[in-house]
Amino acid sequence: MGGLREVSAPFVALGPAGVAVRTRLKNLTARDEEVLRLTGAHLGALASRDLKARCADGLDHSTDTWAARKRELTAVSSSRWAGSVTKASHDQWALARRGQTAHIQNLEAGIRTITHRLALPVGEKGSKRAPGGYGSKWEWFAKARRLHVLEDRLARLRADREAGRVRIVRGGKRMLGTRLHLDAAQLTETEWRERWEAGRWFLQADGESGKRFGNETIRVTPDGEVSIKLPVPLAGLANAEHGRYVLACRVAFPHRGAEWADRVEANRAVGYRIHCDTDRGRWYLTASWQYPPTQTIPLEAALAQGVIGVDTNADHLAAWRLDTHGNPVGQPRRFFYDLSGPADHRDAQVRHALTRLLHWARTCGIAAIAVEDLDFGAEKTREKHGRKRRFRQLISGMPTGKLRARLSSMADQTGITVIAVDPAYTSKWGAQHWQKPLTTKTRKATRHDAASIAIGRRAQGHPIRRRTAPPHDDQSDRRGHRTVQARPGSLGREEPRPRIPGPRTRCVSPDAERTRVTRTPKTVRDVRSEQEWVQDSLLLTE
Repeated sequence: MGGLREVSAPFVALGPAGVAVRTRLKNLTARDEEVLRLTGAHLGALASRDLKARCADGLDHSTDTWAARKRELTAVSSSRWAGSVTKASHDQWALARRGQTAHIQNLEAGIRTITHRLALPVGEKGSKRAPGGYGSKWEWFAKARRLHVLEDRLARLRADREAGRVRIVRGGKRMLGTRLHLDAAQLTETEWRERWEAGRWFLQADGESGKRFGNETIRVTPDGEVSIKLPVPLAGLANAEHGRYVLACRVAFPHRGAEWADRVEANRAVGYRIHCDTDRGRWYLTASWQYPPTQTIPLEAALAQGVIGVDTNADHLAAWRLDTHGNPVGQPRRFFYDLSGPADHRDAQVRHALTRLLHWARTCGIAAIAVEDLDFGAEKTREKHGRKRRFRQLISGMPTGKLRARLSSMADQTGITVIAVDPAYTSKWGAQHWQKPLTTKTRKATRHDAASIAIGRRAQGHPIRRRTAPPHDDQSDRRGHRTVQARPGSLGREEPRPRIPGPRTRCVSPDAERTRVTRTPKTVRDVRSEQEWVQDSLLLTE
């Protein structure tokens, strides 16, 4: 047990800090689409120019340079469009900066692993905590060359970070690389150009509290009317007052529509984004807003009605309901999903699985779901697992971060609390203590089912191991209710029993006066055998 790492305490996961809902812009006229394309292309060109200026400033960025860029953009758009463009440039630069830091940390971890393995003899076996040497001289030679490649990359990245340089491609680096492989992507040059330009358009505006309907740039009224404040060069295309263009369609948000309507009627900030799906030829409108920080409920209150432990796997969620004492109730549940295909399909599969999980929790009357606080960031590197390519693909495909964020957001609307627990040894100990006892003739418990019980018990503060059997009878103790999951204040828990004075018989109470009573052996059958002799206390005489 000395080699096991310390298990951190479970905690209530924070709820969502914001929300985004999307709806389709249906029945747009040709004029509407033309105005949207011209506006998006014009603002996209301004966004590219501003992002270039922001990246050129690097670490020398200040409020003065920000104000100068905003004044320059205001002359060719509007003050609000200029604010949205500059804020988007700052957010994109900060995101690239965080990605650069994460890439440096990954390279440093890879270099440490390769250096350690190169220092070991070829063929030396590793342990659970440290990898061994490489399997052959050829692999050792290839990894030695890779070490120099990683060191060169790390040196360039460190130099870029110290100078404040970041690498950003508006429209996406993957789409830019697709231009050189049109045959493999099954695209023509015209189709690629259309996608590339649509990805570089800019049609998004941040909300403003106190303004009419929460946004002056892209305005959506409670009855679904959408209007856009046109930039100065495109003011001649306006069909409404104050240089605005009103779309011919009406929109409604099926998801969280009531919440959106409350914010719009109260003139609270709502951000909007309009984008085009070139594959389907459809236009969409996305509304987003932030939540104020809310205090989470205590852990004890969330676990008052029990918990559902959930084990995340590559193709399904294994769940089991536990009562307040940590005992499994009913049958295990499995919620399957398919993570193959495009990102939209994978996201939909995760949402459907979580929806079924939340519906089951509500029917059971459970107000808490326990999940593992997984992070495979350091586990899926090729330097750590070497030739285990399928294993790296397996853990890379598990949507751990997205699943927890999505579950927290969806559970917040149903009043269910998400509890995150330490994932250490849950699968191993769950299978060791729970898989075999829960397997019956009609039910075959899997390793994942047992892991879900371990996760739920850890959230409740119980040990993962099952209830131990009471000790055998002996002369000084009797069989009683003893269990490893009983709390320290419970009677009959695992501890030495207190010393009770008096005889250990059922007929004489401990407080009774101890009197020596003797009888003659039953083997002697005479009159004296039926008589008792009691020793009286000595008489004190003078």
